[in-house]
Amino acid sequence: MPETITRADMAARVGQSLGSSRWFTVDQSMIDGFADITHDHQFIHVDPAAAAQTPFGGTIAHGFLTLSLLSAMVYDAVPTMEGVTMGVNYGFDRVRFVSPVMVNARVRGHFTLAAFDTPGPDEVQTTLDVEVEIEGADKPALVARWLGRRYFGGEK
Repeated sequence: MPETITRADMAARVGQSLGSSRWFTVDQSMIDGFADITHDHQFIHVDPAAAAQTPFGGTIAHGFLTLSLLSAMVYDAVPTMEGVTMGVNYGFDRVRFVSPVMVNARVRGHFTLAAFDTPGPDEVQTTLDVEVEIEGADKPALVARWLGRRYFGGEK
């Protein structure tokens, strides 16, 4: 569980690593569940026999599945700011799917605070540089620049 820090302490960490998440195993049941929810049943994700005949040699996770794991990863790694009443995903400035995540691979997120802004007195915007590592791989699964808003006090 990451630490709880003040807004000033978070602002002081611009340019620094905020930490890494735990490892997540991306197994076939996770891939199949994601395919069902998103209605994306492309064979490279859900048909092990057909996917074995591709250059991948087996099924791979959807890029968006890997991206969606960031929501869990960030809770493992990024400190919580004191007094936050709500946080929202504000979007991405950049996302690149660098390497496929093979079935049964383990992935984890690394987060660096790229920017810290205060658009209003009761809100902050954080910009995180994110890299999702694939255990044992030379290249990451994805790299991204992720924006989040945190609100203090009453609901927005």
